[in-house]
Amino acid sequence: MIEKFIAGTIGAPFGIKGFVKVHSSSGETEHLLKLKSVILSKDGKEQELKVEECAPFIPGLIMRFEGFDSPEKAKTLGKAQLIVKREQAAPLDDNEFYIEDLKGLEVHDKSAIIGHITDIIEGGGGDLVEIQLTNGEKKLVPLRKEFFPGISPKNGKIILENLWILE
Repeated sequence: MIEKFIAGTIGAPFGIKGFVKVHSSSGETEHLLKLKSVILSKDGKEQELKVEECAPFIPGLIMRFEGFDSPEKAKTLGKAQLIVKREQAAPLDDNEFYIEDLKGLEVHDKSAIIGHITDIIEGGGGDLVEIQLTNGEKKLVPLRKEFFPGISPKNGKIILENLWILE
């Protein structure tokens, strides 16, 4: 199970005190306003930073980190990914799941395993599930209830109905 999530992306500096705009990956910001520290990932390097201040700023929020007290310093954080631990991620409602938790799940029809999920791809018409079938072939299936009813990553598998979609 994935223990860290990309919760947002650092945008442009804001103001003269070193704030940066943060764009939430989930669209929710309430959980981000409570953070005391975060991991920022940029150019393959990660650094943990203490959050000094945080405030709502439509459409996301603004944050200021320890040691980044000017627009020039804050600008160096631009395009970094804001990474949080699972317990700091956006809380889930009933019947919700993190996309990352679907990766690696076994895909079954009503009687047997037919493959496993290798990726979730964001598409213009909705998310697509990439399935590697047991014969090695890869197929894309829309992440919709008519194909995947009752998604629950906790049991380690997912049921694919309407197998015609694989043809």
